[in-house]
Amino acid sequence: MTAGTKPLMTKFGSPWLDQFPKSRVPAYARQGGATQTDVVVVGGGLAGCMSAYAFAAAGVKVMLVEAGQIGRGSSGSVNGWIAEEPGVTLVALEKLIGARDAKRVWQMWRRAALDCAALLRRLEVKCQLEPGGTITVAVTPDEIARLKREQKARRDAGIDAPLLTPPLVKNETGLQAGAAIRAKDGATLDPYRACLGLAAAAAERGALVFERTPVKKTTFTRKDVTVVTSGGSIRANRVVITTNVPTAIFKALIRHFWLRTTYLALTEPVPAKLRQQLGRRAGVLRDSANPVHLVRWLDDRLMVSGADAETVPLPQRAKTLVQRTGQLMYELSTMYPDVSGIQPAFGWAADYALTVNGLPCLGPHRNFPHHLFALGDASQSITGAYLASRVLLRQHFEEMDPIDKVFAFRR
Repeated sequence: MTAGTKPLMTKFGSPWLDQFPKSRVPAYARQGGATQTDVVVVGGGLAGCMSAYAFAAAGVKVMLVEAGQIGRGSSGSVNGWIAEEPGVTLVALEKLIGARDAKRVWQMWRRAALDCAALLRRLEVKCQLEPGGTITVAVTPDEIARLKREQKARRDAGIDAPLLTPPLVKNETGLQAGAAIRAKDGATLDPYRACLGLAAAAAERGALVFERTPVKKTTFTRKDVTVVTSGGSIRANRVVITTNVPTAIFKALIRHFWLRTTYLALTEPVPAKLRQQLGRRAGVLRDSANPVHLVRWLDDRLMVSGADAETVPLPQRAKTLVQRTGQLMYELSTMYPDVSGIQPAFGWAADYALTVNGLPCLGPHRNFPHHLFALGDASQSITGAYLASRVLLRQHFEEMDPIDKVFAFRR
């Protein structure tokens, strides 16, 4: 290292968790003994907390059990994006499930994005919620051609997707791009604070929330299901599994998914003069690379996610995280060359599961009576967690929407 060079001081872990005051982290009791309820929600991330709130608000007696602490798993590591799009292009989805169902899914996702933000506002969850759309940019001729096909598909489906000119893209994002699509109904937030707020709201509605309570197994009869935990057991009419990635006790379901990891980096503060050259700093920027990069501002820092890959074994994770953080910073500098000298302040990762058509599996599985699942949301946004809570609630009350079938395990 040359004289005067600042040493790299990257923290490897989520900034959402690192910067939250430790004195304000809530503590919920462990579950113990034998008890009974209507519904058990397994998983204390965003999907679990949203589901616990939805069930409790509907008058259902519900318990939530989390193996660790609320919001400190993958939900505390995502990028904090409420997207109005399901994470798979409309063109691709039309080929996979048909134009009619693809249109309905996109409509559902947009409605869920709006309703998710509205719920957080109504509950007065303090999670730095800010409205902001998404701009998807294309640079190479192939990317521009694909983006224009996508824009036409959205327009034909009645979905608002204005095509932005290069000068407007430059003004909005600071990027030289051939074309871009704007989606305006998204938002950004702090996902950890959102998760804590939703858990508290569920508890206020009567839900019982338990932490540090791993689930050992579930057993079922014709009438009910028993959730066996590290401290006792809970008998219920229904168990709702909201872990996104199948846990060891549901390893038979792994065959439905590819296990993936996305990587994230947050820069050191960007100087004010440079920030002025990087566009309006509102919402989320997405490129057309494979894997996609998502870029957003967090105060005066840039956050970038991408470099998605197959999940590596635990012993390799630390080394891989260091490598992927450096890779992300390099890829960010190819988008914004002027940030090339800025160091990463944080590098972290979030695991997810990917299905054959990119849509999550929401609902029952024939091998597990009295179970409902929310697994395989690969959208990289929080919207899927809210949508899962609504679909699962409909499934519980047997008031399904016909479009819910696209989220079934059999596809």
